Amino acid sequence: MTLYIVFLIVLALVFDFLNGFHDAANSIATIVSTRVLSPRYAVIWAAFFNFIAFLVFGLHVAGTIGSGIIDVNIIDNTIILATLTGACLWNIITWYLGLPTSLSHALIGGLIGAALVKVGVNALMFDGIMKTVIFIFVSPIVGFILGLMFGIAIHWIFQHAHPARVDKLFRKGQLISAAFYSLGHGGNDAQKTMGIIAGLLFSNGLIHVAHGQRFQDAIPLWVVISCHTAIALGTMFGGWRIVKTMGQRVVKLRPVDGFCAEFGAAFNLFVITSYFGIPVSTTHTITGAIMGVGTLKRFTAVRWGVAGQIVWAWVLTIPLAAIISGLTYFVAAHWL
Repeated sequence: MTLYIVFLIVLALVFDFLNGFHDAANSIATIVSTRVLSPRYAVIWAAFFNFIAFLVFGLHVAGTIGSGIIDVNIIDNTIILATLTGACLWNIITWYLGLPTSLSHALIGGLIGAALVKVGVNALMFDGIMKTVIFIFVSPIVGFILGLMFGIAIHWIFQHAHPARVDKLFRKGQLISAAFYSLGHGGNDAQKTMGIIAGLLFSNGLIHVAHGQRFQDAIPLWVVISCHTAIALGTMFGGWRIVKTMGQRVVKLRPVDGFCAEFGAAFNLFVITSYFGIPVSTTHTITGAIMGVGTLKRFTAVRWGVAGQIVWAWVLTIPLAAIISGLTYFVAAHWL
């Protein structure tokens, strides 16, 4: 393993750290904004479940990222460098602006941009790309519906209970819902970096996929553990700008609201990640669920102007990350 390959692996783990840092808001915004846990304990709680997620989920998403977006045979060190640069820069820009965008889609945009510059359209695997693009719109809608449905069910069950009792009960309940959501977050997002590192190792002949073997089954255990460690550490440091957007600016949440949003989002992530292997955005999922719970109070409880800014950031993520990645590949291929 050359020093350059080690550098690219470290860069991938930096991206994974930034993923946890950026997406800490997804895991803890509701539980912090409802004051169930202090920020310090909330990030530790979320980071723990981010880390152990590899014990719960398979590696379906890692297989999609590693071999389902672009032709794995055209992946080389420069493509990995350009992909990670595009995704990391877009991550830093949106973190600075306080926008909860999808790092998953930034990574996919990075792969697409670099592959287009190197080979052209023929390098793209449209089945995997189309599934991902479709779920940019499907996952927040499903999250919205599930958050709303959980909210209606809980409201009906506890309609005659004293508000103080409900508040006390769901302060404890949010610990469980946040844990489930953090499991889904770790199981979905850490796998994307695993796919990138596995693609790098495969392109350099450091791992081999036997005939009939699935790509994800060839991923070494050290890659799995490293990626979950990086995303957990990133979550522990947290991205407080985005926590404020998610937990306060979209809609004001109570513990029961946070519980419904987290369980709705977690259910969405568990099903899509476990059974379909589609790299959905945890950001899209939880934002949709928060909006769904918010509309249960009243339609105007959701700050739709802020929601609109978030949606625009979602739409622009793949093309802008692709542009940054494509430019990086062009420069790197000519100068490195």
